[in-house]
Amino acid sequence: MDLTVVVGAALLHRGRLLAARRMRPAAARGRWELPGGKVEQGESLAGAAVREVHEELGCVVRVIEVLDGVEEIRTGVVLRVVVVALVSGEPAPQEHDALRWLRADQLEEVSWLDPDRPFLPVLGRTLGGPPR
Repeated sequence: MDLTVVVGAALLHRGRLLAARRMRPAAARGRWELPGGKVEQGESLAGAAVREVHEELGCVVRVIEVLDGVEEIRTGVVLRVVVVALVSGEPAPQEHDALRWLRADQLEEVSWLDPDRPFLPVLGRTLGGPPR
């Protein structure tokens, strides 16, 4: 069975992480995630992250690092996360109904989708928060 890889882009800017609120599917509506999407055949993880952020947020980013770890979204679909920095533009929701910039001490204030949660401790430390 082929594995589908979804990339989540942890957009860090001015000491904050960008969270995006899902509108669909119904099971995920109102939950928060790292923006991103499916890595297309022949596309690199970094390339997919840059493309997906541009499509979903209308801004340009560059990949800083690929985080360790893979989380299952559902059978045959896994999440990988990359840390990205804003190069140009201002993020604006295209496929989400809200965006929120979170400091390390605010990461637990939103209801994250389960596959994103394991990446929050390292992102919090990257933002300068206390170890969790």
